[in-house]
Amino acid sequence: MGFFSAVKKFFGAKDEADAPAQDAVSTQQPEAQVSVAQHADDNENDALLVRLRSVEPRLSNWLEIILEDVPVTNDLFWNRLRFLLSALQAPQDETDVFLKAFQDWLERMEYSHVDEFRSELQYRLALALDLEDEEDERNRLMLKLRDGLARTREQLSRGLDNLFSSHGQLDQHFWDELEELFIMADLGYETSIKMVERLRERAAKEKITDPQAARGLLRLELEEIFRLPPGIRAVNKPEVVLMIGVNGVGKTTTIAKLAYREKLLGKKVLIAAADTFRAAAVEQLGVWADRVGARFHAREPGADPASVAWEAMDIALRENFDIVFIDTAGRLQTKVNLMEELSKIRQVIGKKHPGAPHRNILVLDATTGQNALSQAKLFKDAAGVNELILTKLDGTAKGGVAIAVAMQEKLPITFVGLGEKMEDLRPFNGDDFARALVGGDKNEYGAAKESK
Repeated sequence: MGFFSAVKKFFGAKDEADAPAQDAVSTQQPEAQVSVAQHADDNENDALLVRLRSVEPRLSNWLEIILEDVPVTNDLFWNRLRFLLSALQAPQDETDVFLKAFQDWLERMEYSHVDEFRSELQYRLALALDLEDEEDERNRLMLKLRDGLARTREQLSRGLDNLFSSHGQLDQHFWDELEELFIMADLGYETSIKMVERLRERAAKEKITDPQAARGLLRLELEEIFRLPPGIRAVNKPEVVLMIGVNGVGKTTTIAKLAYREKLLGKKVLIAAADTFRAAAVEQLGVWADRVGARFHAREPGADPASVAWEAMDIALRENFDIVFIDTAGRLQTKVNLMEELSKIRQVIGKKHPGAPHRNILVLDATTGQNALSQAKLFKDAAGVNELILTKLDGTAKGGVAIAVAMQEKLPITFVGLGEKMEDLRPFNGDDFARALVGGDKNEYGAAKESK
């Protein structure tokens, strides 16, 4: 929708002299034509507007005011929500589209109580208003990320604390114990050795000798490891995304969540079920496509997956879709068979639409630890994977595998799954992940240097 400039304009006018607060949304008629009920509505709206302008300009603050004493989706709920978008000077036609889409979604999900979908509403508005990185929203996600990484963080952070307190200098014994700690925290043997080497080199270069500064060095290293590489982001429409991953990693729901994000950004989305070897997978994907409002293309169970991909591309090109998500099989009779099938799909897509697929996304289950690392290596070598999504970071995740995959396979992690809801698939932030995993401040090493 792109209301962000309107948001800034609205709040930027806060200090203008002689500018009545109600002017931003006032539509008053001549006094003689206004009913008593209309006066009451105007008075309530004026009061709401004053409150909206008085709080710190954050989406969460605005929603707190708008949804006050509105427990269910009655007429008051819709009027309040429309009023908020009007106060932000959202175009009328875009407001209508937003509200209709949200109402349709509520009906499909059979939600009526605000507590059931409040986070979903904030998520949709955040995308529409370009406020996804709002500080309080990031803090909420940080808590979820910390909870998901609790198992690994407890092991790693406690071990680091003990290690730092028991050593007076960065000697060989310190590095040996740090390597062992990394191995125990799911980084794996090879990754642990490489990480210690990088930290030792950095410490020597920075002339760091205080063990207390090592946590800050680790944070800096992780930030570099997770940094997304530069690349051409623009694509020749439609953008084609090939979804890859073994059965059980959450690939189907991840496709739905990605499609959902694109729908909220106003894109025309097509989902193709090329995992034709599992009838249940096709059926489930169709249900999700209907829930998120995406077009769905499938054929009978056992059909040629490459043919499904070809037909989907034909539809996408003919009907001017913006983005196509193509699901693929997670298991065939042999690994060779699976990789050949993926290669065939890629070739078919490329012939139909030069440059496609534009993204080959591998979905990995973060609870599987080093098994996820082996999957990343296998699919990268054989299927051209160039992007990763880590799912199930809401439970007993083995967070060290993210470091291992990023270091060993040099594959960027673009999204992480933090829960079951649509809004729980979030863009990956390497600095947030490192902070949730090891704690501390990445600038700690600077303070340690100055104290010497």
